[in-house]
Amino acid sequence: MGLSLVHSRGCAGIEAPLITVEVHLSGGLPSMHLVGLPETAVRESKDRVRAALINSCFKWPQSRITISLAPAELPKEGGGLDLPIALGILAASKQIPDNAFENCEFIGELSLNGELRPVRGVLPAAIRSRDSNRTLVIPNANAAEAALVKGGKKYCGVSLLEIANWLKGHHQLSICEPLPPGNPPKLPDLGDVIGLPVPKRALEVAAAGGHHLLMAGPPGTGKTLLASRLPGILPPMSERESLEAAALASVSQAGLDHRNWGIRPFRTPHHSCSAVALAGGGSKPRPGEISLARNGVLFLDELPEFGRHTLEILREPIESGCIVISRAARQATFPARFQLVTAMNPCPCGMSGDDSGRCHCSAEQIQRYRNRVSGPLLDRIDIQVEVLRPKTSILSASTDNIETSESVRARVIATRQIQYQRAGRANALLSVSDLDRFCKVEGERLRLLEHAAQQLYLSPRACHRILKVARTIADLEQAGDIRSTHIAEAISFRQLNSVGAAC
Repeated sequence: MGLSLVHSRGCAGIEAPLITVEVHLSGGLPSMHLVGLPETAVRESKDRVRAALINSCFKWPQSRITISLAPAELPKEGGGLDLPIALGILAASKQIPDNAFENCEFIGELSLNGELRPVRGVLPAAIRSRDSNRTLVIPNANAAEAALVKGGKKYCGVSLLEIANWLKGHHQLSICEPLPPGNPPKLPDLGDVIGLPVPKRALEVAAAGGHHLLMAGPPGTGKTLLASRLPGILPPMSERESLEAAALASVSQAGLDHRNWGIRPFRTPHHSCSAVALAGGGSKPRPGEISLARNGVLFLDELPEFGRHTLEILREPIESGCIVISRAARQATFPARFQLVTAMNPCPCGMSGDDSGRCHCSAEQIQRYRNRVSGPLLDRIDIQVEVLRPKTSILSASTDNIETSESVRARVIATRQIQYQRAGRANALLSVSDLDRFCKVEGERLRLLEHAAQQLYLSPRACHRILKVARTIADLEQAGDIRSTHIAEAISFRQLNSVGAAC
């Protein structure tokens, strides 16, 4: 007869809820029963734990073993509960002290020989464990990931036997240490882009205010080239933003790559990706491309080639900054605050409006192509700019006075500092009430905006976004008030509001 209790962490979206593993040994035929909504991987832990205990020179109790995973209504998945289950059995059978892990949490999958294998989602668990003021014990392979979380006690081990000896006081576990800093990857430089002054300006304004951007134009004009330069001019990530991005990567299917720590995500899904791949989901909800672009850039090239249903998924996350994945058995909420950058051709062949006159698409074909992108989605994109084919060859163009990403980034950082000092957020995230405080226009400036709204058939949402872009342009010039020139430039960035104006 024996009873023990061990703490662990589960996975529910980006959260790591506390799981209590209760182990009870009682009389009866030797058996092992798991209760508490264990999924297949958890039910299979019975065989892994038994083999790990025997091969680690422990005795397998000849009793009826009942293991309760609480809370019962939370589905349990993965192999991370192997270690707490094994420790619970050892404590209940008096092979290790039953009071040694009262303030500890254990996560780890066991191999048949008792070694610890890495698990997914350790970073969110480390955050919650630190906030709960408990010591976290994890596999050695997850040590660098857990060490990204500052504060709290975090130890790592290589085997069940090593952790058991630590609980007995016979051994000292290693403290989780971060990986030595490596050379950050070199991002593409804006100085490589020759010409295109208007799209470059739009890219800088988008980076300075966190605005969504659409580039339309013939193929080969530099739309993808410009989009790839955006991460290089964005401000560096804060500690909080880095943790958010890393936590999402930790629970994703691919897992966390430590080389990307502190680097803004740049996600480029292919236009054939499904709605689930973009939004996230599955029977066990995982973050999709929208969430994995958190605090970074989501670049959708060849925008009309994406499925209509897939694109419409973007509408709510753009407004709310989160996405809720609901399934029959569970619900998961993932953060989804990202900067959307899109690129598209003006027609199916891409040559509509080109001076070469090579486009042979009919008006009906062009309209059908453009209608693949809905008006409500376009209405949510702050900056819409045309990328024209250069009049002269770029091979003979002068490279003098071309700004590098470093110089543009310096202006972007200074502009973001103004915004955070004023409102605590980037201009793209200003609320309607914030617009009355920080983007108020009157007189000639108001009449200019109203005239544009009538001529371009702009919605109130589009007018609000014009004001936000104008505020960013004013901040770039370090101007206190929004001027008519700022509004005029912001309006010029909405000339593609109907997409048909792109050509």
